[in-house]
Amino acid sequence: MSLTQKEMSLIKDLKGQEQLCIDKYNRHSQCAVDPQLKGLFSMIAGHEQKHLDTLTKIENGEVPAINNQSEPLPTFSETYNNIETEDKKNDCYLCTDVLSTEKHASSLYDTSVFEFTNTGVRDVLNHIQKEEQNHGKMIYDYMAVNSMYN
Repeated sequence: MSLTQKEMSLIKDLKGQEQLCIDKYNRHSQCAVDPQLKGLFSMIAGHEQKHLDTLTKIENGEVPAINNQSEPLPTFSETYNNIETEDKKNDCYLCTDVLSTEKHASSLYDTSVFEFTNTGVRDVLNHIQKEEQNHGKMIYDYMAVNSMYN
């Protein structure tokens, strides 16, 4: 499979976004106070690395198979209550930052799905977009349990 110049440009943009996600999640995992959040960020960083690997395969002319085995979304216990502490503010800031990043990533995938001519690649990009939305859902769930999302 060969990609058009526009498709190659989009893959480059998507790869840059995925690398940013990997970097953010790894750094935010180190900065998070709550061990649950550290684990969540580390887990999502691994997912983002798989996305980057998939995009590299597409860039190299391969249409990767879609892994339709979905992992159950994690559940969280309350670490923070309604009282504002510095630790809670820190973790809330990190969550807000990555939630915004996930929204942007999902939007990039949405646009890209419409720009690719190969149906298999479109399906792969659509699948990654769904995973990005699930990342946002996990972050939202963590924030909601910890009275961070208003």
